[in-house]
Amino acid sequence: MSTYTTKDSGERAEYASGMVRDVQEGKPRFDLILAEGLPFEEQMLTRFARLLQRGAVKYGERNWEKARGAEELARAKSSAIRHLIQWMCDEDDEDHAAAVMFNLMAAEFVKYQTRETQ
Repeated sequence: MSTYTTKDSGERAEYASGMVRDVQEGKPRFDLILAEGLPFEEQMLTRFARLLQRGAVKYGERNWEKARGAEELARAKSSAIRHLIQWMCDEDDEDHAAAVMFNLMAAEFVKYQTRETQ
């Protein structure tokens, strides 16, 4: 049997149809991630997913989640700043913007893992 609960802020939004919902204030807005009018393949989230797809083929799925410790954190930070500079200099040999996102994600993952093991 499920033990889920439904969170309740105590505030309500009412619609002309009569529907009532909890308010969205303070909640993550994932609906704002995709730019309006930008084709699917050009969306940053799609480009990021494509980078992860290529990485999974090259290194294996979720390889980046094996990262632990200072050495991997330093590598992710180093790669993030290098890709940012390459992006700033308009280099287009790779998707440097997506690579920045990936390395930030990896670094934040390592930082989280480090906090959880202390």
